[in-house]
Amino acid sequence: MAFTSFILDVISNSVYPARITIENGVYTNIEPILINEKTRMDIDGLMIPGFIDSHIHIESSMLTPAQFARVAVRHGTTAVVCDPHEIANVLGVAGVEAMIENSKKVPFNFFFTAPSCVPATPFETSGAILNSPEIEYLLKKEEIVALGEMMNFPGVINGDKEVLSKLSLAKQYGKPIDGHAPLLTREELDKYLAEGIITDHECSNLLEVIEKKMKGMKIMVRDGSSALNMENLFDLEGGEKMVEDPDALGMIYNEIFGQKIFSPLFDFIVSDDKHPEDLIKGHLNLSVKKAVNLGIDIIKAIHMVTINPAYHYNLNCGAIVEGARADYLIVNSLSDLKILKTYIGGKCVFDGENVLFDAPEIDAENSINTSRKTADDFEIYYEGDEAEVNVIECFDGELLTKKATAKLKTVDGKIQSDITQDVLKIAVVERYGGNKITNAFIKGFGLKKGAIASSIAHDSHNIIVIGYNSQSMAEAVNRIIDDKGGISVVSEDFTDSLSLPIAGLMSNDDAYAVARKLETLHNMAEVLGCQIEAPFMTMAFMALLVIPSIKISDMGLFDGDNFEFMDVIIN
Repeated sequence: MAFTSFILDVISNSVYPARITIENGVYTNIEPILINEKTRMDIDGLMIPGFIDSHIHIESSMLTPAQFARVAVRHGTTAVVCDPHEIANVLGVAGVEAMIENSKKVPFNFFFTAPSCVPATPFETSGAILNSPEIEYLLKKEEIVALGEMMNFPGVINGDKEVLSKLSLAKQYGKPIDGHAPLLTREELDKYLAEGIITDHECSNLLEVIEKKMKGMKIMVRDGSSALNMENLFDLEGGEKMVEDPDALGMIYNEIFGQKIFSPLFDFIVSDDKHPEDLIKGHLNLSVKKAVNLGIDIIKAIHMVTINPAYHYNLNCGAIVEGARADYLIVNSLSDLKILKTYIGGKCVFDGENVLFDAPEIDAENSINTSRKTADDFEIYYEGDEAEVNVIECFDGELLTKKATAKLKTVDGKIQSDITQDVLKIAVVERYGGNKITNAFIKGFGLKKGAIASSIAHDSHNIIVIGYNSQSMAEAVNRIIDDKGGISVVSEDFTDSLSLPIAGLMSNDDAYAVARKLETLHNMAEVLGCQIEAPFMTMAFMALLVIPSIKISDMGLFDGDNFEFMDVIIN
């Protein structure tokens, strides 16, 4: 196949007319041509490389890989590097292989990383454990292009033998190592980087970016559904105001801001976690446009979703160049980035209106193994009229939490939630056969009644529930058990749920069906008073112990700063 088109060359950072030849899905010839008034282009629009999301957890879309591909190609995404540690925490290696097998059945470029932290910490119960032998088995697979994010940064810093063994295996097989180091700095960051960890997607401020970039890390700017870090990281004026400590790289800041050198600090734009209702609206196409609106040069922004990830992960795509896989988009213009057509391996997979392939299903087995709950399971008892308690304080659009306290009244020896302080109950129910429950308190969700629950609770994916009262919490959890996994909303006036029978994480339905149901649940949560824009995704991260400062697992309330459990009731 040969044709003429204007192309965006991300190697030379230029746009020019060329004659392109594609054979067996690969560019075999890219020949620049001269044009005059008689020259006719075979393609109306601009040809650019297909977009690559270099860090995403497909399971967080609640879709199978095949269904994810069907919606992603509409927005110009032709490849993803996905870390399947969500399903690995539930089903182990078998879950990873199920994802790989499903991904092979659609014309889309799925690349995987070997989940490095299953479970993420020893302070929670997961459905599986991946040690060095399992990691080596996965690293040998051609579909595995890296070792997934190393969330156990205390294990790296303190020289945990099993952690270091996994890192050594990645080096042995020549696979890059992805990082996860929120707020890690100075000597501890140095120890983390000394083990060959390259990327980080957890930067929440520009000072953090500067230090990590100076020390050799490649920075991923996260633009997901719950964690929206792009605005903070691309806030030039806000970054200048942050520099108060002259020992905290202030001189580097001044030099960078003085010269307006900004976008080279960042290497990739990633999603990390993307909910279906956001995914149907757009993917990296919208993230690139947002980056441009925040001051990043359009070509640099496109680099972050094409050639940069392709080079880093050694992928044969990401540029319109001879020998590369012919994954490309036709857009109306660089400024608008409207996707007119999407091609993968030289074949059209989205024609501007329709996706031109189907999505096979994944067989689902029940992964919820816990007994039905009663209101008593969600009570915290205290002898006295008032109890002072530790509280998880969460914030809309943030994964980081703060430690707070509250004084709560008791009734019949049971500590009560207090909507005047916006302090609600939160619990994690272990779902792998042990029936353990941890109860605590949370601030920031705004519920005035009812409860919300989910079998998505990063990363071990036990059942998590937040509610105004214990009865509603029990009903919400029981709905999850009946559905064999999913998300539920319960109140005195209404009850509904989204069934996610594949590992309690995903559905075989398409993105639009899942998004419609999720939108209904979001609306119901809003009626209950919830103030969080993405309540179920935010709730899911309240169980992710490796994100400071306070979280919860089925084993207890967790101090993420000191990496140890803490009491719910003070003194």
